[in-house]
Amino acid sequence: MTQIDEAEPIRCSFCSKPHAEVEKVVAGPGVYICNECVGLAETIIAEHMGRASSPRMPEWADLTDAEMLTRLARMARTAQQVEAGLREWVQELRRRGTTWAKIGESLGISRQSAWERFSGEE
Repeated sequence: MTQIDEAEPIRCSFCSKPHAEVEKVVAGPGVYICNECVGLAETIIAEHMGRASSPRMPEWADLTDAEMLTRLARMARTAQQVEAGLREWVQELRRRGTTWAKIGESLGISRQSAWERFSGEE
């Protein structure tokens, strides 16, 4: 079973903050969301319900290169975290006898592509 590297903390899939930097992290299937992002989502939804447009996250033009590089690294760690969760789900489906064809179909890829990505065999 693929595990998330213990040296890498669980991170919010939205803002990429590690769980130690936020008050609470809620887990979903391969994803996590922190209390701060839940609060932001609530604000965006509440404002959207009262207006035609909703607030937007900062644009790339508003970020320095250093800020973008920091976020890029966080995004990569989040992608690794999600990939680890996805591998666990596929392994569980295989343990239950689900075929590579059905897994591939669910992911929108071929049976062969699913096998190559998730089987762990070269």
